[in-house]
Amino acid sequence: MEDKSEKPELLPPTKNPQKEVERVTGDEEKQDATAADVCKIPVNIDNFLFISVGHTQLPRPDEVQDGITSPVLPLHVTKETQETSPAQPGAETSTNLNPCNPPGSVAPVEHSEKMKRRIFAEDPDWCLDTVPCLSNICLETIVANYQEKPVYDQLMPVHKDFVHERLSTSLPLHITANLISDGAYWRRCCEQRWDFCDVSCYGHSWKRMFFERHMAHVIEFFVPGVTEPATVLNIVPLCNNYIKRLNISQLLPPIKNPQKEVEQVKREEEEGEETYLDLESEPDHDGPYLDHFDFNIVLHKLPNLEELHLVYQVKNCGMNFEWSLFEITDRDCESLGKALKSCLTLKTLHVCLSHMDDNKCCRLVKHLSDHPSLRELDLSYNLIGDKGAKAISQLLNKSRLETLKMCNNCIGDPGAKAIAQALSHNGTLLSLNLRLNCLQDEGGEAIAGALLRNDSLCHLHLGANELTGHTAAMLAKALRQNKTLRSINLSCNKLGVDGGKALQAALSCNTILTECDVRLTEIEDQSASSIKQVVWSNQHLEG
Repeated sequence: MEDKSEKPELLPPTKNPQKEVERVTGDEEKQDATAADVCKIPVNIDNFLFISVGHTQLPRPDEVQDGITSPVLPLHVTKETQETSPAQPGAETSTNLNPCNPPGSVAPVEHSEKMKRRIFAEDPDWCLDTVPCLSNICLETIVANYQEKPVYDQLMPVHKDFVHERLSTSLPLHITANLISDGAYWRRCCEQRWDFCDVSCYGHSWKRMFFERHMAHVIEFFVPGVTEPATVLNIVPLCNNYIKRLNISQLLPPIKNPQKEVEQVKREEEEGEETYLDLESEPDHDGPYLDHFDFNIVLHKLPNLEELHLVYQVKNCGMNFEWSLFEITDRDCESLGKALKSCLTLKTLHVCLSHMDDNKCCRLVKHLSDHPSLRELDLSYNLIGDKGAKAISQLLNKSRLETLKMCNNCIGDPGAKAIAQALSHNGTLLSLNLRLNCLQDEGGEAIAGALLRNDSLCHLHLGANELTGHTAAMLAKALRQNKTLRSINLSCNKLGVDGGKALQAALSCNTILTECDVRLTEIEDQSASSIKQVVWSNQHLEG
């Protein structure tokens, strides 16, 4: 049966959209700008959200990136209606209505919704910084031109932090030293230059760390006769207020010219003997070529220097090894002593691993006898014998030393007796370390006898000194009377069973001693356990 319902009216055939656009564009060329021309409008069109040409919506220029644009919809059709409205029969479907796209191109991929919006109220973290802050522009300019026009004191604290984080660490020290305070800038300088940076060893000051290590580096690589003294002197005014400790791990000798070959002139004499003339012989003693950096030029210019650690050696010498590279000379000791005498603030002096013998020790010590502030002297790991120990004993009588370390030297019983004599009358020394020497029983008994009269010494180390039970018995007698000694180390000596029992009996009535090391002394386990128990009890009484 024939269906009488209305049939939809047939629409004329759909025209080619691209050709239609080209026809319309050609007709209106004289009156309106084409879509392509509209796409070339200057950047000020960014202020407009939509631009229409006829019935076509054009994208904003900032949406046209790398040839990808958003799909173009008629003004009266929204994205929502396009997605939800069903397609009308016979409706004209255009695949490319954007005049900015070339004919035949594929419809571009749609950008996110944010590409079409400038304000996002629902996103509190989003912002459109079209122009940087004026203060930041000024600070960046200050940073970029800091070497020519340094500006720092006039800045606010927050702006100083900004500059600290951005200044170049390669700026000359004469610009940054006295202008930039301790903080992030000096931390960056230290971390960039050295792998290990423990600021707690420098009073938690990055600036102090930088200048102490920088000055030490300059001195360590100073070559006498080659490096100009101005290299050191020029940086002293910049860092003298920040240096409290100098730790010099090497000191280079001058470059030793290749010894001129001894010209040997062979002469035939009437007797037929051969003689050799040495036209340029060298003296037997250390010549100037073995002397190291002269501290006289710098120490008196460091008003806050309190500690000086020196090692006269050459690191990484390789195949150029010579014993003379690891030895302090007589002239070095003389010049160092004079320099120390002028450094009135020095409290600690360490000269270790430098092959210092008796004569050199005497040369150095004679300049320290009246030093007003020296409190600690460490001459460990040298070659000091009895003569040098006697010079040290005279220093104890004239100075106010509190700590004396003479580890691993060559001091025998004569030197120990001299030190004991000074110790019996000394009232300032708190710590004495004589381990790894050769005191033997005579020297050990002398030290123990001095403890009967000394009322200041708190720490005594006599480890590895070839002591036996005789010294232990004398020490036991001293421990019954001494009321100041808190720690004693007798390890690595042959005290024996009797020596251990003597110490055990003496400590039974001692309430002061809080440390007694008797390891490897050949005493009985019972004696060692009893001594340990007494020391443990004294520690708790003290606490």
